[in-house]
Amino acid sequence: MGATVGPQARREYLARMRERYEGAKAKAAKSRLLDEVCEVTGYHRQAVIRLLRRPDTARRRRRGRAVRYGPTVIGALRRIWEAAGSPWSVRLKALLPIWLPWAIRHWPLADDVAAKLRTMSPRQMDRALRSFKKDLRKRQYGRTKPGTLLKHHIPLKTDRWDVQVPGFTEIDLVAHSGDRADGEFIHSLNLTDIHTTWVETRAVMGKSQHHVQEALEHMRQQLPFRLQGIDSDNGSEFINYHLHGYCTKHDLQFTRGRPYKKDDNAHIEQKNWTHVRKLLGYVRYDSEAALTAINALFEDVRLLQNVFLPSVKLIEKRRVGSRLQRRYDQPRTPLERVEASAAAAAPEQLRALRHLRARLNPFELAQRIDRQLTEVYRLANHRVSPAAPTKNPRVDAARPVDAANASTRSLETTERFPQPPRASSSSQSSVTEILARRCASR
Repeated sequence: MGATVGPQARREYLARMRERYEGAKAKAAKSRLLDEVCEVTGYHRQAVIRLLRRPDTARRRRRGRAVRYGPTVIGALRRIWEAAGSPWSVRLKALLPIWLPWAIRHWPLADDVAAKLRTMSPRQMDRALRSFKKDLRKRQYGRTKPGTLLKHHIPLKTDRWDVQVPGFTEIDLVAHSGDRADGEFIHSLNLTDIHTTWVETRAVMGKSQHHVQEALEHMRQQLPFRLQGIDSDNGSEFINYHLHGYCTKHDLQFTRGRPYKKDDNAHIEQKNWTHVRKLLGYVRYDSEAALTAINALFEDVRLLQNVFLPSVKLIEKRRVGSRLQRRYDQPRTPLERVEASAAAAAPEQLRALRHLRARLNPFELAQRIDRQLTEVYRLANHRVSPAAPTKNPRVDAARPVDAANASTRSLETTERFPQPPRASSSSQSSVTEILARRCASR
């Protein structure tokens, strides 16, 4: 009989029987009531006694720890997280001391909210931001053509980097060709320092040896330390007499990875995604106006990434059973790593960067990057680019950027660039017609 009674009916029944149980005076009457309740509900007799003696409360108080970080704290954390480019929770915890004073000026944050943000752990940040995170689908298309010259003069480097001073770097080109590789289009030359994680990026038209060398010279002048070596892939834009002579002239160590082994250049492959693809996506840029706008964008991205965003470095990884355990150092900004190596740094450039860090508002810098991205995307060649989404609030050039809300949307990469390229039906049909005509002519 107990199996036919639902939870709501059982609660109502127990409430009624509790009144009768409290009103019964004789022990025999209470015993008969207990027998009846046990038969109806299927409960043990001692459980029924506890239920009938307990006061009738609507619901028990929820056990566990009280909620400490409410919607106000989580909302402030989300705004900082989005303005900083959605970093990993350990990096987010490390950047809060730099960003929080500017956040208090930028938004009306109460003192208790700021105090809770300072005490929040990285794991708690992960839990608080879990509902806001989205998976990113990443597809990259390589345009590297192997170079055949001078390979026997440029040594291979396949071992793990073990440098304790800045200046030894990895370099690579990122193509912005859309879904076609014909004609001239813009490439991003990316350079990352192994010891400090400092990144420099410069856009060039095409991938000629002369343009690549000019861009490398510009980045060498921008670095806050002396460039001592470069490590590249086997593309013809790097494996040539121009770059080899340039390295010899400036006493730079020049090494290369193995062909078709991207893991040999793992550091720069990671920066290609975080510093280039997340911003510019997969559309095609092939105009001088786009080249100028992209280089202006990279100047601001350089400051945001190197001065205000901490990074972590892998110290050790070891296999324990079937799992691989990785151990990282404390998150620090590339500028802080350069300051720790002050003996090898350029004093004037280091002093200028410290001055910028003291007076530059990272939220305003993120908003400026957001506006520049809108202008850069407007200059893309969309006729030979992957199809843009129907509604894109991040890069819609027809809609002006709201300065008050730009920081809540800044660097949100899931909407910043269009979807990866897919072949259109019209291009497929045209190829089919051409093949049919060729077969008929034969």
